[in-house]
Amino acid sequence: MATATNNEFFEALAALEKERGLPEDYLIEKIKAAIVIAVKKDYEVEDDNVIVDIDPAAGAFRASLAQDIVEEVENPHTQVSLEDARRVRKTYKVGQRLITPLKTKEFGRIAAQTAKHVIRQGLREGERSLQYNEMQSRAHEIISATVVSLDPERGNIVLDLGKGGSAVLPRNEQVPGETFTEGQVVQVYVVDVLATERGPRITISRTHPGLVKRMFELEVPEIYDGTVEVKAIAREAGARTKMAVYSKDPNVDPVGACIGAHGSRVEKIVSELGGEKIDIIRWSEDITAFISAALSPAKVVKVELLPGETRSCRVTVPDHQLSLAIGNKGQNVRLCAHLTGYNIDIRPESGYYGEEE
Repeated sequence: MATATNNEFFEALAALEKERGLPEDYLIEKIKAAIVIAVKKDYEVEDDNVIVDIDPAAGAFRASLAQDIVEEVENPHTQVSLEDARRVRKTYKVGQRLITPLKTKEFGRIAAQTAKHVIRQGLREGERSLQYNEMQSRAHEIISATVVSLDPERGNIVLDLGKGGSAVLPRNEQVPGETFTEGQVVQVYVVDVLATERGPRITISRTHPGLVKRMFELEVPEIYDGTVEVKAIAREAGARTKMAVYSKDPNVDPVGACIGAHGSRVEKIVSELGGEKIDIIRWSEDITAFISAALSPAKVVKVELLPGETRSCRVTVPDHQLSLAIGNKGQNVRLCAHLTGYNIDIRPESGYYGEEE
């Protein structure tokens, strides 16, 4: 079999040397596919009629045409008569295949261009696959990204994610009041990664509660090693987050572990979030105790679970704690409802007992 020496074809192969991180087997398969397409086009045959052998160490390939030996030729491209085959070798029989090595010059410019195109396409597919795998491994994680450009009209920001490519941080996934500048490094939460024809489509966020949860996992060793578990989290980005924690070890205080000595751990996260308030609450299997704790910083007198299929409760608080329990524009009670999964009706102590009388 002849070894290919066509300069144009090897120019296409040389492009491979500039690429990094693409598996050799994947590239070889793509090159084979390119050569098969080129031969099929020039010789009007099918895949089965093309044999390609690639030697990556030598940077060379051998291509051959396989034709079926028949008594009567119906397709001169894919078949050869027994008479013609025996001119090559007298021992040939009907049913065997005549293998003809192809010289590189027979491919011509079209073959080289076809190969180049398929190889480039293969490289792009490989890059997209690697990008997807890279980003898929970072799903539900925090990554550092660099601000590439800002769209002042829409408020969207394009971020460079490194190996994972780029992604858009929409205005509604930004914390209200945040400002960005080109070149700034910001932390974002990878909400989801989807494979598309144009490469991975990455959904990122600065408002997702998962961002705060991951920050605590990175900052609090007891969460990272599984001693303390984050049971639930509710967030209104830029304003307040409530996080319910539980310790599997009775000797470990889950709330204290998250707050840290003199508040060092929680203060660091509050600072990274631009001053967002964080309430850390002890989770309890007793839903009334959990709801009572979740309304922190307000004190609770009583929690009554209401009958019916809807998860609802009535909470009584001291009169002077009513506005604190409800929170600014209802934020505290709203976050408590998200955290516990219960609809909460708050009543002042005097008003409640007045109704009973």
